[in-house]
Amino acid sequence: MSSGTLWAVVLVGAVGCYLLKLAGLSVPAAWVERPWVTRVVEFVPAALLAALVAVQVASSGSDLVVDGRLVGLAVAAVALALRAPFIVVLLLAGAAGALVHVVTG
Repeated sequence: MSSGTLWAVVLVGAVGCYLLKLAGLSVPAAWVERPWVTRVVEFVPAALLAALVAVQVASSGSDLVVDGRLVGLAVAAVALALRAPFIVVLLLAGAAGALVHVVTG
């Protein structure tokens, strides 16, 4: 990719981000204050975080993988469901993932 093409991509991305931000600011307040919109917006950060975690846990490059990361996530989910303290969740998930890597590797 030439430097001219690279800068064109950067500029198009910057303009696109600006327009997206402007579109969000241009929404009338009456639309945003509706109860169903408020409920949906409250779940957006959690959904985005869950999507990022899923991609990081189940992929390696462009391949779909099942390894210790997925086991660690499952152990963390169970520990959270059982209301374990967060530090315990981290330790259990890390230990489970490491154990899978030792056993399979």
